[in-house]
Amino acid sequence: MTPVSPDPRPASGFRARLAASWPPLGEWLIGALLWGLLIAFSVTFSAYGLHRLPGNHRAIVLGLYFAGAALGWIAALPLVRFASLARPPETRFAAAFLFLGAGTAALTALLFALHYRQFYAQWHQPFGTVIWFFQFAFTSASAVYQFAVLGIRHYLPFGLILLIGASILHARRSR
Repeated sequence: MTPVSPDPRPASGFRARLAASWPPLGEWLIGALLWGLLIAFSVTFSAYGLHRLPGNHRAIVLGLYFAGAALGWIAALPLVRFASLARPPETRFAAAFLFLGAGTAALTALLFALHYRQFYAQWHQPFGTVIWFFQFAFTSASAVYQFAVLGIRHYLPFGLILLIGASILHARRSR
């Protein structure tokens, strides 16, 4: 008897697109490190321009922005590659701009919310109680709102320039 393969048809459609969108490990990790460093420098220059980066919190703030940008790159890169596979350069630019920008901001906001929650946890009820869930939800929502109002502006103008540059580089890559 000859063994029968489970599916003799070649992978096509969604599964093939998903497999092709998986980035190489080097591009993922080196890109995350580079993107995190560039965003941290952008935030540094922006904060010094606004005279808003106190020395005693500098490491924490830059660490949050670095880690958020690095995680944003890691989360966004497969989505960018999936959305822009075999598409024209305009679509590749738009996908990179959307997913990298949103991923960087969203994951930085998440890290900010976790840090915020850690600070206020000392005044919250024990884990698992109904009040704790309310406190967790509203503390996290407040932190995300505060980041959206006060933290997003640190991406401007240099972070926006870096995002446009990264999107252009992605759009120029041949597929």
